[in-house]
Amino acid sequence: MDDINLHYRFLNWRRRIREIREVRAVRYRERLKRMLRDGDILRYHGNSDEVGCFVAARPLSRRNRYFEVTIIDTGVRGMIAVGLVPQLYKLDHQPGWLPHSVAFHADDGKLYNGSTVGQQFGPKCCRGDRIGCGISLDSDDGQLTVFFTKNGKAVGSVEIPASPDALYPAVGMHSLGEEVLLDLHAEWGMEEDDGQMIVDSHEEDWARLHSVKVTGMLLEYMGKGKSIVDVGLAQARRPLNTRFHYYELEIADAGEKCYIALGLARRDYPKNRHPGWSRGSIAYHADDGKLFQGSGVGDAFGPRCFEGDIMGCGIMFPRDYSLDGGDDVDDWDLDVLPKPSEVQNDLYANNEDEEEEGEDIEGTKVTVFFTRNGKVVGRREVVLPAGGFYPTIGMMSLGEKVKVDLHPLSG
Repeated sequence: MDDINLHYRFLNWRRRIREIREVRAVRYRERLKRMLRDGDILRYHGNSDEVGCFVAARPLSRRNRYFEVTIIDTGVRGMIAVGLVPQLYKLDHQPGWLPHSVAFHADDGKLYNGSTVGQQFGPKCCRGDRIGCGISLDSDDGQLTVFFTKNGKAVGSVEIPASPDALYPAVGMHSLGEEVLLDLHAEWGMEEDDGQMIVDSHEEDWARLHSVKVTGMLLEYMGKGKSIVDVGLAQARRPLNTRFHYYELEIADAGEKCYIALGLARRDYPKNRHPGWSRGSIAYHADDGKLFQGSGVGDAFGPRCFEGDIMGCGIMFPRDYSLDGGDDVDDWDLDVLPKPSEVQNDLYANNEDEEEEGEDIEGTKVTVFFTRNGKVVGRREVVLPAGGFYPTIGMMSLGEKVKVDLHPLSG
């Protein structure tokens, strides 16, 4: 009798093992649609009207918490997405578009967090770039920190309501010719002490931040936005020079009124004054397209700028220019070039500079120029302040956000 019972127990045990293996085979099976996989190579296999998506067989875990994708070919449009999704994610949607998913998109550098509307997050990616995605170990209260990298450097992070074992590595593609190399076992360096991610916040790039929050390359206005003294000011740590003579910003969110100013200012520029309003500054204002040059009165200069536009500012230095030599001025030559007819802006009415404009002075003259979407808008010849001109950005209405690249020409 005992032998019979043992026999049936053995049969039940074998059946149970078989059932477990079958369940695991179904659970840990990668899923892909409109893609072809050849080893670690993923290729788009659609007609560019439909999304192709790959979901890995296993979720991220504490032992395997990071993966990378290297772009071999951007194809027609480079619409490649890297992120995390639930196991049964709909494969005709890009990662990040549907709830409980998050992804960094290479074509626009935006973060998609359960929505088809992305948020400005990091730089765009192209052929040869390596995009990484991982989870941090310090998840509390049902929140999980998901971070992204580009070429081994942190781009940023976001907290989402999820557990680590519910998120699967995913890759999305959406145009002909797209091809990537997948590494599901890549390693990402963590600090040994507490396991925290080493994030480049870019705060070290800025010497002064007043009512402005920095997240990666993104600057966000944090002021009240109620009056002309509620200025959010960000001034770079280093002045423009002959090596780094140009910088850009992209308007990620125009906010309520797009009171965004891009320009240059002396180092001790007042923190509650928009760039261009006071002496020792010059700025191109997005809301009205005017140039403000040491005064609350703007000159007609260029087109207005809107969300998605890229504004740039640079200096053309004399051939014999040296920051250490002869630049002992602390004011501006405001009348070097004839000005167009002045138009009073109602926003700046009754807000004339509290400082005197001063007389023309001798000093090193440089040409400051401004661009919009890669095309030169105009230029002005001015006298360089002592110590040089510092990239300075101003914002003044709720919701304004800009993405800043202080070295766009450095490659």
